[in-house]
Amino acid sequence: MSKEILDAVRGLAAEKNISAEKLMEALEDALLSAYKKTPGSAPYARVEMDRETGDFTVWELKIPPELEEQLLVQAAADEGPSVDPETGEMREPAAPEIDLEKLKQYEDQIETADVTPHDFGRIAAQTAKQVILQRIREAERDMMFEEYRDRVGELITGIVQQSDSRYTLVQLRERVEALLPKSEQVDGERYDHAQRIKAVIKDVSNSTKGPSIIVSRRDPELIKSLFELEVPEIADGLVEITGVAREPGYRSKIAVISHVDGVDPVGACVGPRGSRVRMVVSELRGEKIDIIPYNDEPARFVAKALSPARVREVLVDDEAKQATVIVPDDQLSLAIGREGQNARLAARLTGWRIDIRSETDFAAEEVRGDQDEEETSGRCHAILSNGRRCPNAALPGSRYCGIEAHQALEGTGTDQVPADPDGGA
Repeated sequence: MSKEILDAVRGLAAEKNISAEKLMEALEDALLSAYKKTPGSAPYARVEMDRETGDFTVWELKIPPELEEQLLVQAAADEGPSVDPETGEMREPAAPEIDLEKLKQYEDQIETADVTPHDFGRIAAQTAKQVILQRIREAERDMMFEEYRDRVGELITGIVQQSDSRYTLVQLRERVEALLPKSEQVDGERYDHAQRIKAVIKDVSNSTKGPSIIVSRRDPELIKSLFELEVPEIADGLVEITGVAREPGYRSKIAVISHVDGVDPVGACVGPRGSRVRMVVSELRGEKIDIIPYNDEPARFVAKALSPARVREVLVDDEAKQATVIVPDDQLSLAIGREGQNARLAARLTGWRIDIRSETDFAAEEVRGDQDEEETSGRCHAILSNGRRCPNAALPGSRYCGIEAHQALEGTGTDQVPADPDGGA
């Protein structure tokens, strides 16, 4: 039986990449614990396993009384009283035990005797099986933790095993499972049994029950990884995704830049007839994606980030990092988006605070701001049909220039020039 145990240990060590010596030492510790539970066992003993034959021997350690008393006193001093973590009360230490490692210093004073029980082979076989299985599980957990702890942010593909109100269990490979918590799921998505899904590894932690792998479908890294999978230019480093702003399940904006002349970053991500971006949208269950060309000039970048809306003008305040965006009246709702989504994503992508104004509102505010200096400015106060103020100088003693339509505004209470059917001012 001992030979069979030895062969099993060596075979498992090679198969599972576990140190054979560690398995041997674990077996010796487990057999010592099993021996101490047998009636009439020696108070101090150790178990040795012959590495060649696989035979086990239990050695009783006969410690001289003076040495035993000295070691027990040292053990009691090292233990000391402790505090109960639940009640906060002081508790007395347990009966001191001599550490077998310390006995190695006094081997010349200690006699040994073979006290191996006659049925120790049966005990050894049962214990060996339990220890080997336990160590295999521990080794597999350690290997799994080592494998996945450096893969945080990486795209993985898994198969849904089960789903409930708290989390979805996803199998990554045989005997390796990950959790997709409710907080990392996209609203409205369903995860059916045996369905194949893609996600990114959010966190890997180790615990007594083994490694815990948390994956996410909400993380912006998911979009980066999916585009890298579909777009060779990104995988090769020719095109880079510089930023992602995402509202999972609804809309995302990504900023892209090309590091090589002649390569269009937006075109590369869209693909022939939109095939590449369509694959990403399909994996994200229909989430809309806007691909924005990155620009070092803030005004141009902010204007592009508000796509699909057309922008007329962008006024930037570099110190406050704020941009005032002027859009045609018919583009205002498109620029802001449903419930402010488009503007919110653009601000998140660019890192700038964005204030969106229609041309009419902006012109009216400009007029109100100019009223305080109307006496000194000398500029005509008429507001043209395009929403801008007339650039001409006002006539002496009048608020308006010499154009008849502008002079006709005097006393009407409004500065807005009526629209001319023939297209004039």
